[in-house]
Amino acid sequence: MSTAFGPKTAPPSVFPAHDAAAYERIMGRWSRRLAPLLIEFGGVDDGDRILDVGCGTGNLSYAPPEAAKVAAVTGIDQAEVFLAYARKLSNDPRFSFQHADARALPFVDGSFDRAFSMLALSFITDIEHAVAEMRRVVRPGRTGDCSSMGPVRRNAGFSVVAGHRSRARSNRRTAARPVLVADRARRDERNVPPAGLVQVEQISLTIRMDFTGFDDYWRPLQSRDGPTGLYLAALSDEARATLWEHVWRDFLCNRPEGPRSFAATAWACRGTAPT
Repeated sequence: MSTAFGPKTAPPSVFPAHDAAAYERIMGRWSRRLAPLLIEFGGVDDGDRILDVGCGTGNLSYAPPEAAKVAAVTGIDQAEVFLAYARKLSNDPRFSFQHADARALPFVDGSFDRAFSMLALSFITDIEHAVAEMRRVVRPGRTGDCSSMGPVRRNAGFSVVAGHRSRARSNRRTAARPVLVADRARRDERNVPPAGLVQVEQISLTIRMDFTGFDDYWRPLQSRDGPTGLYLAALSDEARATLWEHVWRDFLCNRPEGPRSFAATAWACRGTAPT
């Protein structure tokens, strides 16, 4: 077994994970919509062995068999609570899930035909290491894919941190910026060995985020899962009430309470491991 950069001292992820069911209500239902789009963009063939980096609750891991008769799918994540949830979704022996650091994958070179990472890169420290490791464990000539959800654009700029704009800016991850995702797949930016992918392409993938009403939007965010939940939990009661009022008004947008549908865009890139 070889690794590209060796052990890391920084934590592999900055994503707070406590309750897998809560995460599914916050983001999992949207991941299920995004996963088929990323699989279609990256491509998958019969017999492929696939790695899902930052698999979370397994929404991308279980998507490839819908597109092809894959041989195996391995999901890795640093959140045991998410891995346990993913394992319970199927008894199919083709699927396996294990704890691992995305920046030092415990697999030999060329173990997989394709490596995917959906939304996780925004929360992985040292993104270049993670993408380089994806390239290393993919067979030469095969594809690695990643996507990163940018700040969700909603009506009138609506976001959960409305009214707290300065804090919102500091919370935005650099991987959510267009072009940067692909740049990090191509080259080094901080004196770190480059990921080394060739034929790198980038597109945007858009899904709809549908809510039955404001409670369907707000209630899941009160979980401690994800940076938004952690941010809300840290607020005083007064500050949280003020924030709720701002978000409530933006959600209504001068219309009656009821269903809403917002567009959400993920920046996706794919590249080929050089032969």
